[in-house]
Amino acid sequence: MKNLLFPLIAVLIWSANVVVSKSAATAIEPGAIAFYRWFIAFLALSPFILLPVLKQWKTIIPHWWKLLILGLLGMVLNQSLVYYAAHTVSATLIGILTSLIPLLTIILSIFVLRVTPTVGILIGTAFSLFGLIWLVGKGEPSTLLQNGLGIGDVMMFIAAAAYALYGVLTKRWAIPLPNWQALYIQIGFGVLLLLPNFIMTEDVRLTSDNISLVLFAGIPASIIAPYVWIQGVTRLGANMASIFMNLAPVFTAIIAIAVLHEKMYSYHLIGGGIVLVGVIIAQQLRTPINSYSKKQRKE
Repeated sequence: MKNLLFPLIAVLIWSANVVVSKSAATAIEPGAIAFYRWFIAFLALSPFILLPVLKQWKTIIPHWWKLLILGLLGMVLNQSLVYYAAHTVSATLIGILTSLIPLLTIILSIFVLRVTPTVGILIGTAFSLFGLIWLVGKGEPSTLLQNGLGIGDVMMFIAAAAYALYGVLTKRWAIPLPNWQALYIQIGFGVLLLLPNFIMTEDVRLTSDNISLVLFAGIPASIIAPYVWIQGVTRLGANMASIFMNLAPVFTAIIAIAVLHEKMYSYHLIGGGIVLVGVIIAQQLRTPINSYSKKQRKE
């Protein structure tokens, strides 16, 4: 039972960080918090990981470009876009759109890892797509034909896709470094890639209104949550731990309502629920499409 607390705590922290991202929209520029978050995480990890990383330089050199790409996807595109999207998208919607990551990971795995398509992926994608249309259309899908997607919605979808690709490439490349050393180097690259935008940002001041948001993003969300998540995956296995990610939109909505006083509408419940059902179907229904087709032909 204690092992279940590890992924649960990680998901809680990440859900709270969505609310932090939304709160940051009125307290600090996106380019500033995106840089500060990973710079603080890099500084906090350096005393523990810098020397081991330096000792691994012969292993790192052949894989530096892969670590750079992972840093771009996981630290730059994913979270930076969330900070920008938070200016126009509610924390509740961010949480629901983020829940698409497991499904997008499965879909990308078909093309990148040559994973066999399953019946669950086919049905789950259809469910999630319908739920997404219902959600973004605020219960009236026809409005999407008239108004199209909002810029914040597009940013969130790209952010989710970037993190899904991050996970798939991490598995494909299997870089021969301990998890924390690989993460540390990715964060370092992320800091360098975020620096130009940080320099061009007009207001990068840390104030009493935003320092707590920056620190939460830099320490609990970037270091503590990944640590307890890795512990959960180690103790429970990746498949079991991934189920807890389905709780993220629920936790996010609860925290957003309690802290930001966001309102929960019926289209959140219906659309978000359909999206979540689609993700669960894709995760659990693993019958390969080709074997299902063969069975149908035999009958």
